[in-house]
Amino acid sequence: MEQTTKRSSFSGKLGFVLAASGSAVGLGNIWRFPYLAAKYGGGIFLLVYLILAVTFGFALMVAESAIGRKTRQSAIHAYGVLDKRFRFLGPLASLVPIIITPYYCVIGGWVIKYLAVYGTGGGAALAGDNYFSEFISSTSPMVWFIVFVAITVIIVMTGVEKGVEKVSKVMMPLLVLLSLGIAVYCLTLPGAMEGVIYYLKPDFSKFSATTILAAMGQLFYSMSLAMGIMITYGSYMKKDSHLTASVHQIEIFDTGIAFLAGLMVIPAVFSFSGGANVNAGPGLMFMTLPKVFGSIAVTNIIGTLFFLLVLFAALTSAISLTETVVSILCDKTGMKRMTSCIATAVIIIALGSLSALGYGALAQVQIIGMAFLDFFDFVSNSVLMPIVAFLTCILIGYIVKPQTVIEEAEAEGASFKGKGLFIFVIKYLAPICIVAILISSVLSAFGIISI
Repeated sequence: MEQTTKRSSFSGKLGFVLAASGSAVGLGNIWRFPYLAAKYGGGIFLLVYLILAVTFGFALMVAESAIGRKTRQSAIHAYGVLDKRFRFLGPLASLVPIIITPYYCVIGGWVIKYLAVYGTGGGAALAGDNYFSEFISSTSPMVWFIVFVAITVIIVMTGVEKGVEKVSKVMMPLLVLLSLGIAVYCLTLPGAMEGVIYYLKPDFSKFSATTILAAMGQLFYSMSLAMGIMITYGSYMKKDSHLTASVHQIEIFDTGIAFLAGLMVIPAVFSFSGGANVNAGPGLMFMTLPKVFGSIAVTNIIGTLFFLLVLFAALTSAISLTETVVSILCDKTGMKRMTSCIATAVIIIALGSLSALGYGALAQVQIIGMAFLDFFDFVSNSVLMPIVAFLTCILIGYIVKPQTVIEEAEAEGASFKGKGLFIFVIKYLAPICIVAILISSVLSAFGIISI
């Protein structure tokens, strides 16, 4: 069912840039990027990521934003408007935020819990060896998960311009200031410079195909690609907003925050352990960093500021994910916005409960050897997103042709520098890279190869 009501929109270019930047800047930047950079060689991972961001990432973000603005539809209908044969891609793309949002909100709940403990002066307890594992194996995550969902849905209920845009305009500048402040502080810690060198100086001996695959996978997670988000936000974008310039600014925001997150985390870990715990992986933020903060005299202040920063990042992305699901329901069913928000909240809580209890009461229930949260992450990030991105490249590159996106990007007399690079990436480079990500991720999940 097509949406018949007047579509919401951002007030202008700044609203789009800050809201889309808020979507891109999330746990992928502050939680995931530092541990991947640490795991895959520091400086060489950073270099590969930056190169991919300005080529691969830019092309896909421009394509998705242009699809949204041209069709004025969310992902559920946008692909079909461009070509009826690709109508199936709408529901497939729409599944991604529906799967991701619930477990993302569970992790957001973990962040609120840690912020609450630091804020009430209990930071020393978080440094305990078993604190995190005992917390996620209890029923407590359900409470914090529901709190996070409630905050997110209330913001989305207020609308695109009054809710999503206004919150982004406040949170994004605060997020940048907090990132800068904590990064500067971490650089003053004894031994931190060793971590800075590891993070910034490329060691080409550590370069491998897995470095490229890990960096490309991070681009999807970090830049909100192949989730329907940029299509949805593009559909709210006015024609007189410069599309490619906006995408460049979003990339600068996104990559800048990820870079600062690395400067916060990696030097701090080197200062604490001489780099011994730098490969802690996903547990770096919830297990290793509390130990690092515990070794600092002002542990509760630093811990509170850091997890406040992480909460802002988690909320801006959760808002964009939730807004995407709300928009999909509105476009597909003709629901009023308020009804769609309530329905979305029910879906999030129902699916998210599995992830919230997946390490505790439901720990014995696993799918292909994975807890619910890990399984949902695998299906969305390692399977559906690469498939959606690959088919988007085929649609733009070979069916409706790159000129469709270029014309949309050049609307109202705007310029599109780098058109040749865009065409090369969308037709050749991106499809090959995406297939490599898909195959390697699936083989890695089943233990056939190690990444």
